[in-house]
Amino acid sequence: MDYNDSDAGTSLSTGSGGLDTGPGGRLRAPLRKSASQGLKIVVVGGFGVGKTTLVGSVSEIRPLSTEEVMTEASRGVDDDSRVRDKTTTTVAFDFGRITLDSRNVLYLFGSPGQERFWYLWDQLFAGSLGAVVLVDTRRLKDSWYAIDRLEHHKMPFVVAVNRFDGIDGPEPTLARVREALSIEDGIPVIDCDARVRESSKQVLISLVKYLTRLSDSARSEQAGSGRR
Repeated sequence: MDYNDSDAGTSLSTGSGGLDTGPGGRLRAPLRKSASQGLKIVVVGGFGVGKTTLVGSVSEIRPLSTEEVMTEASRGVDDDSRVRDKTTTTVAFDFGRITLDSRNVLYLFGSPGQERFWYLWDQLFAGSLGAVVLVDTRRLKDSWYAIDRLEHHKMPFVVAVNRFDGIDGPEPTLARVREALSIEDGIPVIDCDARVRESSKQVLISLVKYLTRLSDSARSEQAGSGRR
């Protein structure tokens, strides 16, 4: 991976570039003609964890969504026992966009969560810089496949714990989530609310900073090897 765009983290954190939106929270202007570098990030996770919501909350454009109404045919096929209020589901992917600066554009792809659509994930991973694993603490086991596939592809990722309203009892701490999912210490694990733009933005900032740190570390190792 060759990524060293320090402006990306600054643009996201300060609200400059494409995250300065007009009324209604959506940028009216089309993609800039000067844009020459597309950066791809994938949002993965289990069924009903909030991937579509996260992409929609942070995208500067009206996101492309392949949400379809859930029918009785999906009952018993998709496990909706913890998401009884869910009436739609992603059947291909969600797509959003964030302009980082005059040259760099971030493209967000939200993956479908149902097991029967997992075969699409490897295709979505192609060309991605990194990923966000969105986690629902009520169904931590649903995150295992996403983490397994990302590790198989050697793709960097951060874990975002989507905190839901109305959960009975105390929720596990980030440390407990890290332990339960066997996440290495260096990989960021953060809280978020996928419905809130600022919270979703902080998730992407964490990923950009993590990617930059990995890139800087790789360059340092290469420089050290060259001096030997």
